Amino acid sequence: MKRNRSLMLVAVLAVIAPGTANAQDVRIVARDVPLTTARASVARLAPLDFNMVGIHWRGSGSVWFRTAARPGEFGPWRPAQPEEEDGPDAGSDELARRAGWHVGNPWWTDDAAWIEYRVSGSVSGLRTYFVDSPVTAADRASVASDRAAAVTEEEGPVPHPPIVRRSEWNADESIVREAPSYAARLRFSTVHHTAGSNSYSRSQSAAIVRGIQRYHVLSNGWDDIGYNFLVDKYGRIFEGRGGGISRNVIGAHAGGFNTGSVGVAIIGIYQTASLPAAAREALQKLLAWRLDVGHVFPRGLVDTVSAGSSRWPAGTRVRLRAVSGHRDTSYTSCPGARIYGQLGEIARRVTRIGLPKLWNPEAHGAVGGPVRFTARLSSARRWTVEVKDAVGTVIARGSGNSSGVDWTWNASAVPGGYYTYTIRAGSNVRPSTLPVPGPPPLAVTGVKARPKVLTPNGDWSGERAALRFVVNRRASLSVRVVTDSGALVRTLLTRAVRPAGARSLSWNGTAGGGTPVADGRYRIEIFAEAGVEAVSRRVPLVVDRTLGRVFARPRVFSPNGDGRVDDLEIGYELERRATVRVQIRRKNQVLRRLVRAVTQGAGAHTVDWDGRVNRVRVADGTATAVVLATTSLGTRKLTRPIRIDTRPPVVRVLSLRIVQGVSHLRLTLNESARLWIWYGRETWRDGPMVVVDRSAGVSLIRRRVRAKVVRIVAQDAMFNRSGGVIARTPNS
Repeated sequence: MKRNRSLMLVAVLAVIAPGTANAQDVRIVARDVPLTTARASVARLAPLDFNMVGIHWRGSGSVWFRTAARPGEFGPWRPAQPEEEDGPDAGSDELARRAGWHVGNPWWTDDAAWIEYRVSGSVSGLRTYFVDSPVTAADRASVASDRAAAVTEEEGPVPHPPIVRRSEWNADESIVREAPSYAARLRFSTVHHTAGSNSYSRSQSAAIVRGIQRYHVLSNGWDDIGYNFLVDKYGRIFEGRGGGISRNVIGAHAGGFNTGSVGVAIIGIYQTASLPAAAREALQKLLAWRLDVGHVFPRGLVDTVSAGSSRWPAGTRVRLRAVSGHRDTSYTSCPGARIYGQLGEIARRVTRIGLPKLWNPEAHGAVGGPVRFTARLSSARRWTVEVKDAVGTVIARGSGNSSGVDWTWNASAVPGGYYTYTIRAGSNVRPSTLPVPGPPPLAVTGVKARPKVLTPNGDWSGERAALRFVVNRRASLSVRVVTDSGALVRTLLTRAVRPAGARSLSWNGTAGGGTPVADGRYRIEIFAEAGVEAVSRRVPLVVDRTLGRVFARPRVFSPNGDGRVDDLEIGYELERRATVRVQIRRKNQVLRRLVRAVTQGAGAHTVDWDGRVNRVRVADGTATAVVLATTSLGTRKLTRPIRIDTRPPVVRVLSLRIVQGVSHLRLTLNESARLWIWYGRETWRDGPMVVVDRSAGVSLIRRRVRAKVVRIVAQDAMFNRSGGVIARTPNS
C-alpha cells in the first residue's frame, strides 16, 4: 500500500512541467541530494513510493544507486547513466533545457521506497527524480484482451503489426512541449534498449512507457518521449513520440542522428540477458513495416552526416546499416551485446517479411535538365514512373519490366515548379511518391543598403547609397528607385536576363536626368523573374540634407589654460529648421551637452567647448563631437573624432658621448615633438642651442660640439612643453 506523506508533493513538478493535473496520475518528484550523504552511501527514504528513478548530476564524475522496498533489502548497484547519448541533437531546444547536467536513464525499479547513492570523481550537484507510474485497470484489461495479429508472408504491401497507440497507453498529451518535427525521408532505423529491470509483468509495460514519457519531458526537458516506438519483452509494440506512426517524426533517441531515423527501444536491459523470442519477432515485424513505408532496404548501407555525437563530430559523413544499433552512432553499449549481435540476422529476416517490396527510390538531376529515376525491386516486375505537376496532372510517364527501375525524363524544357514522381510495381507493392528535385526557389537574399540616409549636399558624407544583394538563380532582373507613393525616380538596373550571383549598385540621390531629388522618403525595389516565379524585395531610404558640413577643429586641442589651442570649435550647417543637439561623447557616454534640443533655423552654426565638464578638465584621450538634427524625416547624426592632449612630451635620454669631437645624443620620445637643445651648461641661457623636430621613438642627434652637458626641452603640436632634461657624458 502506498504511504501518504504530507511533504511528498511540495516539489511535484509544477515548477518543472507545463500543464495542469497529471492525466494518468503518474507522479514525479525531484529532490536535490546532499553530496555528503551521497558520498557516505547513506540510505535515504524517498519522498514517495516509486517504481522508476532517474538521476541528474553536474561534474565529470560518476554516480551509482540502488533501491529497496524496505531498509536492508537493497538490490544491486546500478550506474545512473548506463547508456549515454540517448537524447536530442546538439543545438536543439530540447537539449538546451538541461545544459550542464548529465542526464541519467529512467530505471524501472518496481516498487521501492528507499535509495542509496555512490559517487566517484568530481560531482558538484546531484538531483533525483522519483516517478510513481501505477498499473491501471485499463492496463490489465488491455492485456486480457490482447490478441497479437501475425504478419503473414502473403503478397501485398506489408501491414503494420498491432501497435498500442498513445491514447491506449494513456500518454499525457498535456505535458508535450512542442509539435513534432519531421524529416524529409526515412533513411535508417536505430535499435535501443531502455534501462532498468527486465522483471516486469505484461500489465506493467504501459506504466513503464508512461513513466519514461514523464521522465523524458518533465526532468530532461524534452518535447515528448524520446523513442519513436517501444517493444516490451512480451512482443507488444507501443507508439512512442507523437506525430504519426507512418510519418518521419524526429525523435530524441540518438543524439546527432535523430533526423531521418526511426528509434525503436526494447524495454529492459540486454547487456547479458537474452532477447526474448516474442520481442525479437515484434521488432522484426515493426521494422519490416516501417522500413517498407520509407522504402528502405533493410540490409543496405546509408550515408548520413552527424549532427554531433560522442563518436562522430558534427559534420562527419558516416556510413550506417539500415538496421543499426545505437552504439553505431555513439560511444555506448546500447542496445546491449545480446541484441546488437543479432542485428544482422534481424535485418535479413526483416528483408524477407512481406515481399514483394520497392526499395531506395531516387531521382538524380533536376527540372530544367534530364532527371533519372531509379529504384530497386525485390524481384523482377512490371513498373511505371509517373511525373505529376502541382495540380496532379500526369505530364510524363515511363515503364519497364525488371528488378531495377531506371528511366530518364527529359525535363530541359519544363518550367520551374513543384513536381512529384510516383513509382508503382503492381497492387501488391507499396508505391513511392516523392518530390522531383528542382532548382531552388528563386530568391533574392543579403539585401543591404548603406547608408540608409543620404545627405547629398557635397560635404563628402552620406553622398551615395551602396546597394548589395544576391540572386540565387539566373533570372530577369531590374532595380529601380521610387518615391514613397511608388512613382518612378530612377532605374538603376534595366530589365534583362542576368546570371546568378552577387550584385552591387549605388544611388547618389539624383533622378534619371541627374537632377537632385527632393528630401523625402524613397525605396529601392528589386525585381527578379524566372519562368513562373517572381520575387521582389524593397529597401527603404531617406534623402535628408538637413544636416551637413560638420567640423570639429582643431582635431587635437589642449585645454590647459596656457592660451594656446585651449578651445574646440564645432560647426555645422542646416538646410532647414531643425531641433539640434550637440554633444561630446566618450565610449558612447555623453560627457557634455553643448546644445540641448534647441530649435535652430537654416544656415551655419558654431559652438565652442573649453574641454571641461562641471568646471573640471576632461582627462586626456579621444572623444567624439556629435551633432544631431531632428525634423519630420527623422534624426540625422554626424560625428567627428577629436583628441584632448594636455600632457607634455616625455623625453628620456639614452646616452651622451663625444666621438672625435662630435656630440652623439640618443634619446626617446613618446610622441612627435620639437626639441630645443642647449650644449655646454645646465642652464638654458648658456651655450650653443639647436632646434630640431623628431618623431616618436628613438632618435640620434649629432652636432660638432664638445659638450659634456646637454639640456633638452620638448614641445608637442599642442604647445605642451616639457621641463628641462639634463644629459651628461659618462666621465663628466
